[in-house]
Parts: sequence; C-alpha cells; structure tokens
Amino acid sequence: MRILYLHQFFITRAGVGGTRSYEFARRFVSRGHAVRMLTAGEGRQDVEGIEVVGVRGGYSDYVRATAISHPRRMLAFARFGLAASAAALRGPRPDVIYATSPPLTTALPALVAAVRWRAPFVFEVRDLWPEAPIQMGALPNPVLRRAARALERFVVRRSARVIALSPGIERGVVAAGARPERVALIPNAADLDLFRPGPPPDRFRVSYFGTMGDANDLAAVVEAARLLEDVEFVLMGDGKHRGRLERSAPPNVTVTGAAASKREVARLAASSSACLTVFKDVPVLATASPNKLFDTFAAGRPAIVNMDGWMRSLVEDNDAGLYVRAGDARDLAGKLAWLRDHPEDAERMGRNARALAEREFDRERLAARALAVLEEAAGR
Repeated sequence: MRILYLHQFFITRAGVGGTRSYEFARRFVSRGHAVRMLTAGEGRQDVEGIEVVGVRGGYSDYVRATAISHPRRMLAFARFGLAASAAALRGPRPDVIYATSPPLTTALPALVAAVRWRAPFVFEVRDLWPEAPIQMGALPNPVLRRAARALERFVVRRSARVIALSPGIERGVVAAGARPERVALIPNAADLDLFRPGPPPDRFRVSYFGTMGDANDLAAVVEAARLLEDVEFVLMGDGKHRGRLERSAPPNVTVTGAAASKREVARLAASSSACLTVFKDVPVLATASPNKLFDTFAAGRPAIVNMDGWMRSLVEDNDAGLYVRAGDARDLAGKLAWLRDHPEDAERMGRNARALAEREFDRERLAARALAVLEEAAGR
C-alpha cells in the first residue's frame, strides 16, 4: 500500500517535539508499505525507508511556529498548505492519504490530493482546531471564525475516516459532523524503549519538558517553586515565554532551554521525582493528548496534571499521579510537598504509571491500530 502522509512538523528522535508521525511511518514501512511524507523543509531524503519530501512555505519547528504573532502564524500555515498542495499533485499515485493536524490547513493539500488521485483521505486531529485558537484568542475576527468552522465541518465530512487523539477530540469532531462510526480513538503513545524508569534522585526534583507558550501554565509552576525552596524544579523547553520565566525564576528553578534530542528529554524524565503536564485554564485544552504525559508514564514517574477530564481520570483512576487545580500555585505546591514527604506513595504511582503505559499506550500497538484504519479506508 502506498501512503501519502502529510504533517508540517515531522520530527525524528534526533529532534525535539512530537515524533508520532515518524514513529508511525517507520512502522508502516517495516510492515512493507511505502510512505511518502510531505513536511515543511527543503529537499528529499530517506529516513529509515520513509521518503521525506520537504516543501517550502512554512515553519518546520513547532516551537518557532507558536512563538511568532498569531497573524504571522496563520500566514505561515497557509503558505505551507499551498506549497504542499503543489507537491501532493505529483506522483506516484497513493492508495490512501493520511494528514495530521494542527494546523487545520494541512487538510487542504490532502483534499487536493484526494481529488487528483481519487484516493481516500484519513484526517488525524491532534488538537481541536479552530476551537483551540478561538478560545486562546488567536482568531478574534468573527468572519474568520465562521470560515474556519466551515472548513472544519467540510474536512471531517469529506474524510473517509477520522482519527481522534482523545475522547474530547472525538466528541468535538462528531459535533462538527463526522459520523461516529468513522471516528477512531488512537491517543498519543508511550515510547517504552526510549523512556524508562531510573533510580530516584538524591533531591526531590520536579520537571517540565515541552513548549513554553501561551497554552502552558508555567507561571503557576514558578510561583509554586517559591513556596518549596527545598524542591528542585527543572523546566526544559523553549517558546514565547521562556525569557520571562528565566527572569522570574527563583534559585531552585533551572530553565535549561530546548533539549538537544528526544533522548535528553528521556534522561530528564528518568532523573525526576515527578513530571508536570500543565496547561492554561482554557476549556478546550482539557481535550489535549499531550506527548509529555505519555512520556511521563513510560518513564515510570508520577504525573502531575491540571486539566479536569480525561487527563485527570487517567492519573487518578490508575493511581499514576495527582491532579492539581489549573492556575493554583498553592495547590500545586501542596501536592508536590505531599509527594516529597511520601516517597513510598510516589514510588507506587510511578510503577502504576509505567504499567499503564505498557498496558494501554504502547507505540507498537497504537501504530498497528492506525495502520488498520488506513487499510480499511483504502479498501484492504
């Protein structure tokens, strides 16, 4: 089967960020399928059997894309959509087209290719767009909001199948017009070979790894650190608010900047006592399926989450971490102090987290489920 895969932010383990498209694509190749990946960049290269085709017009770095102003970001997304549409018109003919968002505009070249090649189109929704930028204030124009919502409805209705990464996203795409029987829930996954438990650190250490942008509640983390002078905080990442965090951080907070590779993130997780998955208190963000949460599970560390809903249920129902109220530094400090003072409970939660990753979020199993969706859409 020939798979035309579109993802603007294609990243391998040598980079930093979500590697889902790389991990899935290389597993598709290992099962005998041909994968052509259209992504932001330049030139062609072979990546473990994946034909990676870079197209100009948009940012290849998600952190950089989210650090610029909202109008410039939307323009960059549109440029990539146009450039990828031209590339998608060139052969060979695919048996199925697989496009992943965000941004929502990634669906446009996929739709163009679907018409050109008369091939089915599978749309993967990692975040609810346009609802996420609307609630975050990135799309204030009412005309553009209506247009974006109309595009969302058009895309999910034209898709042969839709892959949603969380129950909240699944409900969102059904509300936008996707037929429930055509929606498959395939969450983000845990890389069990890369993220592994390590010995606990000598000093209680709390880590965050990921984007430092508008959607992340890191100001509350810094305030919680002021209340816990004997706890070490490590914030690894880059983004729009990194400079402000560095300037405001107390002595027990280290802002390291972006990791050099995914393996560096794995080392930090393994050397932590607990890992944070925190967001701004915006309702749509509770539907997210964040990589950092599943990396935390794989690393066998208690996960601290501040979104009520699916993420809270995952950690509480499986005794794999703690829930704290979004934006509440005192609640966060209190829960971390409890973990610090109850090492046996923290160790138990870490074991449960690793077991959860192995049981429900193994990358091999979820890649096989995604491939089954593509094969079904292609009529195989």
